[in-house]
Amino acid sequence: MSQSTAQRVASLESPEVWQTVCEHRDLVSHSGVVVWLDGAQVALFYLPGAEGRTLYAIDNHDPQSGANVIGRGLVGNIKGEMVVASPIYKQHFRLEDGSCLEYPQQRLRVWPVRLNGSLVEVGVA
Repeated sequence: MSQSTAQRVASLESPEVWQTVCEHRDLVSHSGVVVWLDGAQVALFYLPGAEGRTLYAIDNHDPQSGANVIGRGLVGNIKGEMVVASPIYKQHFRLEDGSCLEYPQQRLRVWPVRLNGSLVEVGVA
């Protein structure tokens, strides 16, 4: 693992600052909710009952269409990977790392996210 990759992984696991973006009650199970974070639209996906993580934060901007629509995408599981399908061209992005299954050169930004009591917090550098 390169030093920059190691630093990125470490920052995703333990960001220096957590910013509150909404409350738990604002989330919709098995669906996306979009919040504003430091000039970016971030799609939050809440997947209660899923194995592993239950909350993901990923860029709302679809690089193929140029539209801010990822938060409206359908969530699913492809070969054990939790994904969201863009509602326009239907390409699938892994919620874990933002990579696109159909177009490996496309990647969405992801943020660390957590529930802190009733608050939803996103990690910022």
